[in-house]
Amino acid sequence: MFTIEELTSASGGRVAAQGKCRNVSSVSTDSRTILPEEAFCAIRGENFDGHDFVPQAVRRGCRCVIVHRGSHVSAGSGVTVIEVADTVRSYGAIARFHRMRFNIPVVGITGSNGKTTTKDMLAWILSEHSPVLKNEGTKNNHIGVPATLLRMNRSHTCAVIELGTNHPGELEYLSWICEPAMALITNIGPSHLEYFGDLAGVCREKTSLLRRRAGLRIALLNADDPLLKSRLARPSQKPACFGYGIRAACDFKARAVSPDGDGFRFIMHRKSLIRLKTPGECNVYNALAAIAGSRVLGASYASIARRLKTFVFPQGRLTLRTVQDIRFIDDSYNANPRSMEQAMDALRRSQTPCGRRVLIMGDMLELGPGAERFHQDAGRLAAGSCDVFITVGRHSALAAAAALSQGFDRTSVFSCETAAQARDILYNTVTVTKNDIVLLKGSRGMKLEQVIEPG
Repeated sequence: MFTIEELTSASGGRVAAQGKCRNVSSVSTDSRTILPEEAFCAIRGENFDGHDFVPQAVRRGCRCVIVHRGSHVSAGSGVTVIEVADTVRSYGAIARFHRMRFNIPVVGITGSNGKTTTKDMLAWILSEHSPVLKNEGTKNNHIGVPATLLRMNRSHTCAVIELGTNHPGELEYLSWICEPAMALITNIGPSHLEYFGDLAGVCREKTSLLRRRAGLRIALLNADDPLLKSRLARPSQKPACFGYGIRAACDFKARAVSPDGDGFRFIMHRKSLIRLKTPGECNVYNALAAIAGSRVLGASYASIARRLKTFVFPQGRLTLRTVQDIRFIDDSYNANPRSMEQAMDALRRSQTPCGRRVLIMGDMLELGPGAERFHQDAGRLAAGSCDVFITVGRHSALAAAAALSQGFDRTSVFSCETAAQARDILYNTVTVTKNDIVLLKGSRGMKLEQVIEPG
């Protein structure tokens, strides 16, 4: 609940038109689903302007709107209009105001790979006995994070917030909004290099989460990540760490990691056996991050093992699926060079006694000037990971050429432009069977999920 005075103060705005509204239950940016008791914040995006939908929000019963100063929006009589300098920033500021009402631990999670899986794992462990607030799906940006925090209520015992970024400065802004007590960084890898330039740029952005010291009490870092290792030696930050102990001693260390049917198993803290239903060993690291976070917040190893055994991995993130009797490793949600390598490793490890390993690879986007090299490197890796290689997109065609240069069978390499074409090749040219296993891996924009779910 917000009073109009609280909304005006938190947003840094002023009341341009005083209506009958005195209180609102929350703030929404969606005029299609807004409730009469909510305020409508008109966000300007790349493809739409929320100010155009103020009349729709009012027709649905909204009696308070937040708009850009000078937008000259006519909301009608009886509607309170708050004008602000920037509705996006004001939306974030209102969410921050709401978050600060609650004295519960907030965990901020970032990294190049594994953010969503780690977030869901940690929330799943902690929610065994009480409600936990988390982002739905990947609502991890300057709109999704405030929308998540505005759902915080007195039933929540903690919040697990994924923080995404693809431009410098975004993470520091998101951490200001959510004021995490715990910062968790999964890894540093070559993602969004078009905007960060190089790995050092990625590292600067991701570790900016550690620079917000106001409410930060603990940092959890991947000890096996070479770029995060240097942070472990800084006594002023005193981070805890997780990993295999490859590069540094770990506070939370996995031992005896091994395949376990279609998944993996490992030992934690003496004899605690952890089982994961995943074909990707990279998810052991995500589990370690979640284990570290949940232990700091008081979960027992028995509870952790019990919850992770039943954890269902998010769709499109190294999940095993069977569709029309065909086995898929669905890792279609997104891709960068490191996650591509991890997905190929999962394919290479897959058991196919009488069948073939089929890789459908889509372009990895936002890699900047190094895009061609990264795709060629992926193609060389593919040559040792699969029996059939189907590429989707202009850059992935370079991967196909690189695989051929490694001596890959020409009759088993196919390049196309769309996921629909890849699906046709898979079923009508390759004639995939129930004995085969198919990996889908590419950036979100390549829509590789259409191979499984056409249309």
